[in-house]
Amino acid sequence: MKFYWNIYKEFINTNISEASSFRLSFILIILLDLVFYLSALGTVHVIYDHVEAIGPWNKNQLMFFTAFMLCVDHLHMALISESFWRLSADIRMGNLDFILLKPVHSLFTVFFRYIRPSALFNAFIIWGTTIYFGLQIPLSALSWVLLPFFIILSFSLLAILEFIISASMFWITEGIGINFLRMQIQQLSRWPDFIYQYFTRKTFTIAIPILLIGSAPVHFLYDPRQWEYLLGLFVALVVSLLVLLKVWSLALNRYESASS
Repeated sequence: MKFYWNIYKEFINTNISEASSFRLSFILIILLDLVFYLSALGTVHVIYDHVEAIGPWNKNQLMFFTAFMLCVDHLHMALISESFWRLSADIRMGNLDFILLKPVHSLFTVFFRYIRPSALFNAFIIWGTTIYFGLQIPLSALSWVLLPFFIILSFSLLAILEFIISASMFWITEGIGINFLRMQIQQLSRWPDFIYQYFTRKTFTIAIPILLIGSAPVHFLYDPRQWEYLLGLFVALVVSLLVLLKVWSLALNRYESASS
């Protein structure tokens, strides 16, 4: 772990140096992320101007869910989002050759090499919003203790599912379509499971566990008696990780260097 952490620190330093060299772009990305967060929260606020409840949740509960998912998205944007767009080019141009030669696991180098430092500047806004709506519900003491841990679990499941989807870039020429598909799946996870019809809900809970990313931990935070949601999240994490390792191995075997 120390070996990987030392490498990751170098990744961070390199990305900060690169990002700080383009100050206008750095500022615009901060503003873009801020607009996205405000629009996501504003959408829920506008909906509740017309209804009192959606399913079993009132306004504060859905606002907390949205803020929770924005925390997950914040980690996603800061830590791995840039890597998905670069993978396709690395495969086409043969740059992946140099990644595979490094004495570290290729998943680590491919998906954690590019960091988005500008995303970190909005952290206090999105985490503050989550705390604010958690106080409005209010959450129990146990839920507050578990909250950071659950956000990390949700982020992990989202990342693994996206890694699996991105592995399909090894079989196609262009990865733009795969990235847009990945972004559409993100959109599905940003709404609670109960808004979907039965067949859709089951498909995206069991076959592709995208709805477990946010719904599972938040349901448990609201009511610890709903432990089956949390169990589903842990099972989905383990199964998805095993699938990723298998799919990634097949993808690397499929890879033909562009330089050969």
